[in-house]
Amino acid sequence: MGELSEVLKFLSFADQGGNDEIIAEGASAVHGEPPQDETGPPEVNSEVEVLHEKVRKQIIKEGHGNKPSKYATCFLHYRAWTKSTQHKFEDTWQEQQPLELVIGKEKKEMNGLAIGISNMKSGERALLHVGWELGYGKEGSFSFPNVPPMADIIYEVELIGFDETKEGKARGDMTVEERIGAADRRKMDGNSLFKEEKLEEAMQQYEMAIAYLGDDFMFQLFGKYRDMALAVKNPCHLNMAACLIKLKRYDDAIAQCGIVLVEDENNVKALFRRGKARAELGQTDAAREDFLKARKYAPEDKAIARELNLLAEHDKAVYQKQKELYKGLFGPRPDPKPKSKNWLILAWQLLLSLFYRLFKFERQKAD
Repeated sequence: MGELSEVLKFLSFADQGGNDEIIAEGASAVHGEPPQDETGPPEVNSEVEVLHEKVRKQIIKEGHGNKPSKYATCFLHYRAWTKSTQHKFEDTWQEQQPLELVIGKEKKEMNGLAIGISNMKSGERALLHVGWELGYGKEGSFSFPNVPPMADIIYEVELIGFDETKEGKARGDMTVEERIGAADRRKMDGNSLFKEEKLEEAMQQYEMAIAYLGDDFMFQLFGKYRDMALAVKNPCHLNMAACLIKLKRYDDAIAQCGIVLVEDENNVKALFRRGKARAELGQTDAAREDFLKARKYAPEDKAIARELNLLAEHDKAVYQKQKELYKGLFGPRPDPKPKSKNWLILAWQLLLSLFYRLFKFERQKAD
């Protein structure tokens, strides 16, 4: 009965249109950008920290706050290479799906990774060197991922964030209401951080919220439960887009808006923010299309009208520049200058004329 009341309470909130969603229309984007996919692990010159006889860490980017304790549920992105061959065998950034790891309950082959994560702060990115004993062991793995026997591993890891829970309850063990509730708390934390202009920390909270509502989970939801989940998930994507626009990461902002538009093709905020990002990239025709579609569903919105006016002014300025540029190329032709004549040629022509007249006169006289 208690769970049912919580569901009804949540649905009541969802029916209000999600009034706690961040509105950042006036912003002209946080979680750090995904690292570049080079041929091998990144070169890091920071100090080597020995965490274990078989685990060493080098910080790439500093984090903030506390470190996770045992049984904390951690959310992370990572890439993994075999040290000897530099072969990359896993990449969660590429899969666009962060890993969930409960410290103390990890798989055996991730013991070294868990030691590294337990010594990191939220937002921290580091390079981990893990001996084969705490990786895939003496036998290796011949399925997926494919790791040779006795292979030392190099991880590039970013700890997005973590939940401290005494029992270490993983997402898969939660009820639908628990997962949606956990995601909603993360969203609210992200909103508070956004208002404090702590954009990177806010992005981490939104990404953790979305991790609770992954594609595998959403695929199983129907009816009111799906509506409940989308009431949390979509605002997280839209707020991430607002952050990314502030950070001038316009392509990433467009991608976040696109996720929402797949679910709701007429979502005004998604259309507006995608239009903003496209305008910043110089994609004025596509931006105008987004703004016009958004105005169709929100005709009184002043922010949309303002952006359309800015595009019109931009087009006018471009036309004026083109007009000035082409004026010199296609303007009226200048008057032709009189050609200078050679006086020697004129004198010769006059002399020939005189001889001709004299000859004609003498001939008439003779006749």
